[in-house]
Amino acid sequence: MRLLVHSGFFFAVGEEEPAYALTPSSKLLVKDNPNCLSSFVKLPDQGGGANNNSSRQEGGDATASSSAFERAYGMPFWEYTDRNAGFNALFNDAMAEDSGMMNLVVGDCCGAVFRGVESLVDVGGGTGTFARIIVAAFPGIRCKVLELPQVIGRLASGRNSSGKLEFVEGDMFQCVPSAGAVLLRMILHDWKDEECVKILKKCKDAISSKGEGGKVIIIDIVMDEKKEVDHELVQTKLNFDMVMMFMLNGKERTEKEWERLFLEAGFQRYKITHLFGFRSLIEVFP
Repeated sequence: MRLLVHSGFFFAVGEEEPAYALTPSSKLLVKDNPNCLSSFVKLPDQGGGANNNSSRQEGGDATASSSAFERAYGMPFWEYTDRNAGFNALFNDAMAEDSGMMNLVVGDCCGAVFRGVESLVDVGGGTGTFARIIVAAFPGIRCKVLELPQVIGRLASGRNSSGKLEFVEGDMFQCVPSAGAVLLRMILHDWKDEECVKILKKCKDAISSKGEGGKVIIIDIVMDEKKEVDHELVQTKLNFDMVMMFMLNGKERTEKEWERLFLEAGFQRYKITHLFGFRSLIEVFP
């Protein structure tokens, strides 16, 4: 408890026999907190079961085409997720919890981005948590969540309860439904550059039919550790970079690296807005 108090996870009241109180950090693990992140915190320990350190031990060859996770467990991360129902449920819960945190910024930080958008495709939107936040904040938007059949097939009934939210089975590498805007929230850091370019080209095709008003909205990490003054923020971004490399052969990217992806995919310009915490919002225009 002394260590947890020192790290700011709990607050001590009294000296000889202290009581302990929750801080903003520990409140994020309380189940009845609407912004609970307990499943997200458990996720790194569950990926490999009893052997969850083996993917780290397999990480020596950074040039290998397969990820350390794949070399350790004999299959890619996404296949492992699909084959293990318990881990898949935990992963979906974790992503939903992380999406739920976005309700803190959609109105204030993202308002101008979604305002005026009539149709939106949330690519890889999971169980639709973020899409529901968007349509609730902006009733004029009709939203589709594009996900793999195995994800949509496991959703509970009532998934289209709002009337403005539709789930579409599909593969973002094959086709993205037409819309005025396409959303990629924490998707591209999962993939290598060439795969990201393929995804972005499909997104560009999806918004091309909407004329000049179409855009791709990316919520992801922008690395800039040499200019960052917040040590903990830099540490968080670097930790995510390591996780992406070991688990998926992905990476976090600097602005220059993002720019190269956009240009190669055929986009003309982009705009970066820094959100709360370690994420940024990138608007990309054809």
